[in-house]
Amino acid sequence: MDHGIAGGSDRASGFGGEGFARDGSTSAKKNDIDLEQVKIWCIPPKANADYVWHMEDVLQTYQLPYNPRIPVVCMDEASKQLIGEVQEPLSVQPGKPKCEDYEYERKGVCNEFVCCEPLRGWRHVKVTDRRTKRDWAECIRELLEVHFPKAQRIRLVLDNLNTHTGASLYEAFSPQRARQLLDRLEFHHTPKHASWLNMAEIEIGIMNRQCLNRRIDDGELLRREIAAWEDRRNQAAANIHWTFTIAVARNKLKKIYPDWQNAKKTNDRHVE
Repeated sequence: MDHGIAGGSDRASGFGGEGFARDGSTSAKKNDIDLEQVKIWCIPPKANADYVWHMEDVLQTYQLPYNPRIPVVCMDEASKQLIGEVQEPLSVQPGKPKCEDYEYERKGVCNEFVCCEPLRGWRHVKVTDRRTKRDWAECIRELLEVHFPKAQRIRLVLDNLNTHTGASLYEAFSPQRARQLLDRLEFHHTPKHASWLNMAEIEIGIMNRQCLNRRIDDGELLRREIAAWEDRRNQAAANIHWTFTIAVARNKLKKIYPDWQNAKKTNDRHVE
């Protein structure tokens, strides 16, 4: 969205003008929080064993040696708002940026299922109109039967979205087919509030910067642009250099690890 619409220039509209509180009074305190200064962040919990368990499980999976029979694949989802022009952009001049009008037209949203195999330098993006359980299940079927038909099993790293479970396969396929697909999957979920551990998020960020950092108004055009970007990166076998290991986590994220020593001492005192 353009800054002119999402910014704070129209922040006071509907509240009686600048200097008024949301209830219309003029008694707003000087230390009120300015919402524009608040950052949205994935705040990890403190001393949470479940968080640590899932984090170390994912990190241990990343440290496994490359095995084409049992590849490690990361999967995540993203969305792209389709934006159309209301006014034709000005012609591009040498040495000058493209000039677009601040006004635009929303033309729907497309979903992007992003899968990548970091050690091989492979990725695939499936663009869909929706992101239902059936859509996710079809993405998983395609991953197993089209892209990795010879793999014995896929170690799949993914987040905790409610569609990212084996139940989605049972909703989309027969019990026999769902079981057949699940027998070739090994789920490794990231902890809650820690989707940054999913390397597919890195791939999404690269795709957004290299391919989708402009207005696109048509789903088919979006598919073609992503396919061309995907082909270039796959030909280059561009991989992700991941350096965050279990050893690093235990050193830098000590606050999220439970204090098992003090817990043991307390338990011993209770036993005495």
